[in-house]
Amino acid sequence: MEELKMQDKAVVVPGDTVAQGMGFLPSKGTYRENDKIIANRVGLLSVEGKVLKVVPLAGSYMPKIGDRVLGQVSDVLFSGWRVELFGPYSSVLGVKDATNEFIGRGANLAEIFGLGDLVVCKIVNVTSQKLIDVSLRGPGLRKLKGGRLIKVSPMKVPRIIGKDGSMVSMIKQATGVNVVVGMNGMVWIDGTPEGEIVAVETIDKIQNEAHQPGLTNKIKEFLEQKTGKKVEPRALAEGE
Repeated sequence: MEELKMQDKAVVVPGDTVAQGMGFLPSKGTYRENDKIIANRVGLLSVEGKVLKVVPLAGSYMPKIGDRVLGQVSDVLFSGWRVELFGPYSSVLGVKDATNEFIGRGANLAEIFGLGDLVVCKIVNVTSQKLIDVSLRGPGLRKLKGGRLIKVSPMKVPRIIGKDGSMVSMIKQATGVNVVVGMNGMVWIDGTPEGEIVAVETIDKIQNEAHQPGLTNKIKEFLEQKTGKKVEPRALAEGE
């Protein structure tokens, strides 16, 4: 008999039996013992069909191909730029991945991206030695101007984004603030001072209550109370 012993997003600790039955498949943070799936670390249970994994409540960012991240230009190289990812890793942005526009030989690359420039980029390659290549070619990838950066736990980023971007969508609707969330735990916000304050408070609330059920409705009510605006969770378009 197959039975899910704990619900999606439940807090689990090592030794918890999260499911029973051979139809369930263990993934990261879980293992099989006979017909049981057991947690081997503290975190939130993630149920994706029959695949069960435990997402850590805290931890550092591990770069993956396809991740959208926020970075800061730290050096201008001969054929591109070094981009720090606000952690133990830096990356390289090559000229061919920087823009759709032609960049001629001998061009002053510092005029395109200078030291300290913030960018939202996508990881396109990660080697076994954690050498990382990033690209700015794609929807929503660009240089960021103005605004402010806040750091969050990389493990909480999926909750801050919400399903299909629903959490970020509600923050934007309520505050009018532009919000970009990087998988590396950096969030860029840009708007009125009042809107930015509410956005930061909301992001802090999501982080602190990430393990609780019904979080989307709680954030919806929080934003409506703070701003007096009606908001609805909706999916974000690609690149928003």
